[in-house]
Amino acid sequence: MTHGQHVRVPSNERVAKVLPRTTVGDMDATTAPHHIPVEIPRYGEQHNIFEMMQIMLQELLIHQPKDPIQFMLDHLQRDNDMVPKIFILGPPASGKTTIAMWLCKHLNANLISLQNLMWNEFSELAAKALQFHEAKKPIPDSLLMKLLLERMGNPQCISKGWILDGIPETREQALMIQTSGISPRHVIVLSAPDTVLIERNLGKRIDPHTGEVYHTTFDWPSELDVQNRLRIPLGISEEETAKRLMEYHRNITRILHTYPKILKVISSDQPCVDVFYQALTYVQSQHRSNAPFTPRILLCGPIGSGKSLQAALLAQKYGIINVCCAHLLKEEVAKKSAVGEYIQPFFERKMKVPDQIVIRVLLDRLNKQDCISYGWVLHGYPHDLDQANLLDTAGLMPNRVFFLNVPYDSIIERLTLRRTDPATGERYHLMYKPPPTMEIQQRLMQHPKDTEDKVKLRVDFFYSNCSLLEEYFENAIYVNGDQDPYTVFEYIESGIIMPLPTKVPL
Repeated sequence: MTHGQHVRVPSNERVAKVLPRTTVGDMDATTAPHHIPVEIPRYGEQHNIFEMMQIMLQELLIHQPKDPIQFMLDHLQRDNDMVPKIFILGPPASGKTTIAMWLCKHLNANLISLQNLMWNEFSELAAKALQFHEAKKPIPDSLLMKLLLERMGNPQCISKGWILDGIPETREQALMIQTSGISPRHVIVLSAPDTVLIERNLGKRIDPHTGEVYHTTFDWPSELDVQNRLRIPLGISEEETAKRLMEYHRNITRILHTYPKILKVISSDQPCVDVFYQALTYVQSQHRSNAPFTPRILLCGPIGSGKSLQAALLAQKYGIINVCCAHLLKEEVAKKSAVGEYIQPFFERKMKVPDQIVIRVLLDRLNKQDCISYGWVLHGYPHDLDQANLLDTAGLMPNRVFFLNVPYDSIIERLTLRRTDPATGERYHLMYKPPPTMEIQQRLMQHPKDTEDKVKLRVDFFYSNCSLLEEYFENAIYVNGDQDPYTVFEYIESGIIMPLPTKVPL
């Protein structure tokens, strides 16, 4: 659902109870669906209005300004709700500084560490902190908080965001950071076995000119002049590292409770590039919010990819309306409606129903009160770019699009082995659901549309238009449909209840 949101839909039982009562003569204002113009929630979702208000309210409660109106105006003008605000924590030699630097370069954010806080020659606070450091004394937490607030008040940090490396180190620091109004959006904790960390730490080298950290085994610089100026950092012996690890483990368990909902633990006992991409994927995600959200879901995929089953599962769990385009057209013909009379000749001649008629039927169904109130999942339309444009023009643009990818051989296996018992109407599959007796098997019949030649034609038709549809729905989510249906459903469900990831160009 768009920007992170609980699916606020009623149960199927409530749908059944509420809808029949919504007549003009018997309207209960407390229970009946309210006729809110569909443009209002769509505008809110498109421009993140709900999230914007939630963040602004949070900032008001944290800072409690004397002039709330001016505070909100200043907040809106900064336009920095989505900039990175990341904590990266981890034991010594876990690689947190390297990951923090790589993320800063990729996200164009500002790196904040204890070292560069003290190296600010223009800050009196930094000079005081440096005196403690040179005297080999811990920097008081109150001074550290003032340094952080000073740096985060920098216009660069406000406009581009920041990544905090290795801070907080204690529970007390974490609480002071909270009370000072510093609120991260993502917290990453790197972890690895102590034996690995001790061995890794022994090979660490530092460039005194740039502050870059290298390693004798994993990350040795290619430039000879850089190699020659590298120095062994202080405090990396086995005994000193073990002592620091004990202190880290004592503190980190108390820190983690401060950030239960925005925390991700990543194993750093793997290639650094893999750690980086896991961290990048996480910080580009957006957390769920309490913003109201009406799901408008589109399932795309070739015949046999499982769209109908997934739509039924979604409708059953969330109470949204299952809309199959082919079924809608058949229902209009069966009802002998005015539109159905236009459709019937095309059915009889096995011709494609014109797009203008199809979109009219869809528009009528998706604009009914149940679809507006509870949301919908659509499958079987659009098939090509023209139909996608019609859907958009009609104001029926989905807010979640899934492409179900299934190999051709699996589609052939799924469809060509389907059979129907003409005596009972029971459906079977020769591989997954074989008939119980030989007598039943002998009378089974195959639907003409399930022959391999006709299945191939329909699959080829989908893929001939697929690339254009993928370009049109640029925020689509791709799902491997060639696995257990409930595994596919869980993946689709996670893509619905979680907001779309923030896209940052590589």
